[in-house]
Amino acid sequence: QVQLVESGGGLVQAGGSLRLSCGASGRTFSRYAMGWFRQAPGKEREFVAAIRWSGSNTYYAKSVKGRFTISRDNAKNTVYLQMNSLKPEDTAVYYCAAGQNPVGTYDFWGQGTQVTVSS
Repeated sequence: QVQLVESGGGLVQAGGSLRLSCGASGRTFSRYAMGWFRQAPGKEREFVAAIRWSGSNTYYAKSVKGRFTISRDNAKNTVYLQMNSLKPEDTAVYYCAAGQNPVGTYDFWGQGTQVTVSS
């Protein structure tokens, strides 16, 4: 069992930056791939970024590639999402998740953190 808690969301102007963090409980954090997803009002949840357990491979949605960076610190049981050059369309609730495969299904989810980008 893994419990996930996101933090770092907030209100930012377009062009600004935010860094989201996701802290995990449990000794097995380092065994899991981690992902970030987001859901905007009236839209389905969508994939944003993912990282393998080792940090050796990362994956990004086309809409955020080059602007967002996912990273992890297994010693701190934490995964990060650095978001630069934010756009109003990045406004959403952002969720972190843990799973066996970065491009597969995810087993554990956090409660989400709101990111609002003003124009």
